[in-house]
Amino acid sequence: MRYVLKVGMRHLTASPGQTALLTLGVAAGVFIFVFMSALIGGLADLLVARTIGNIAHVSVEPAERQPDALAPGTPGLLLAQQRAALRREQMRTAAAFEPLIAGLPGVVAISPQITGNAFAVVGQATAPVGVTGVEPDRVNAIAEIGARLVAGSTALTGGSVLIGSRLAADLGLRPGQALRLRTDAGAERVVQVGGVFEIGVDALDRRSVFVSLSMARTLFAQTQGVSRIEVKLADPDDAPALAAEIAARTGLRATPWTEGNAQLLEGLRAQANTGTVIKGFALVTIVIGVASALMLSTYRRRPEIGIMRTMGASRRFVVAVFVAQGALIGLAGALVGAGAGYLALSTFPPPGAVSAGGLPIDVGQGGYGAAIALTVVASVLAAILPARAAARTDPAEAIGS
Repeated sequence: MRYVLKVGMRHLTASPGQTALLTLGVAAGVFIFVFMSALIGGLADLLVARTIGNIAHVSVEPAERQPDALAPGTPGLLLAQQRAALRREQMRTAAAFEPLIAGLPGVVAISPQITGNAFAVVGQATAPVGVTGVEPDRVNAIAEIGARLVAGSTALTGGSVLIGSRLAADLGLRPGQALRLRTDAGAERVVQVGGVFEIGVDALDRRSVFVSLSMARTLFAQTQGVSRIEVKLADPDDAPALAAEIAARTGLRATPWTEGNAQLLEGLRAQANTGTVIKGFALVTIVIGVASALMLSTYRRRPEIGIMRTMGASRRFVVAVFVAQGALIGLAGALVGAGAGYLALSTFPPPGAVSAGGLPIDVGQGGYGAAIALTVVASVLAAILPARAAARTDPAEAIGS
């Protein structure tokens, strides 16, 4: 084996310009592989973070109520239950489930909430809003309101509330100013703007009002229980499995974020498939380049091959020499391309800190090991055809030429 590598290295060093050019070609293919892996991985992380970073990964709500039949034996007719009774379903025993849910593996935080609809009124201006009552110390449990605060503070004390920046602009509000909340149940209360946040999602920035849990109980006449429990996970991909486990243990309705984001998941799969295709083309380019160069080397070294065969070198030895050349070129090019890719990608900010219009490169997802391994394998495979052609060389004909 050592002699095979020695002969292979001698062939490569005999034409340093060609070898360097071929190595750079392989390195370019590996660089593209690494770049696409880091870009696709970073883009997926950015989309997921921007889309689900400020929503619950699992929402736990009361089990669905089944309507009763209008009359026994009357098919197709159902008694519509009164909407007022279903307007705000309650989990009256939510406190019993909170320790169980919080203790499940992968759960980072939970937030019991009371939700309802209301109108925000300032003078003659009125805007429909969704009111969410949370415990004051869990304001940042699901959506990191504090990190996206543009004015005021996140403290929910007394009669203060937090509103989105679009809602504040629509109503001309600033921290310290008052507005009236009029709920769909007919209750009214004058509150003070404690803080203004901007999450970057229009539906949240224009329609969201956060109040303390105690204020929500007053507004919506809900003396006990909560409307839902929102759950944050360390890994959002675990949401479907955890939702199924919560539903099985509690009998409540647990909905993972994936059910409402089918288009996002489809887009992520399409991106991953696109990246795979591009990386596949990069490997094909490497294979073609290595095979072409070694095939040319075969014809150029026919006399040398003939001499080796005349001196007793077996066809297997000749094949091994050219396969070794392919492996050496692949390994050298892969190391250069992967190293250059890492150094170049390290200059980009992480996906979470990328500015608008920037490339969300995640240097940690460059797939360096896979790039090196696949390139070496591809180079070896690319060398097989030239190696077999070299092994079939007739010694007498090669020396005579």
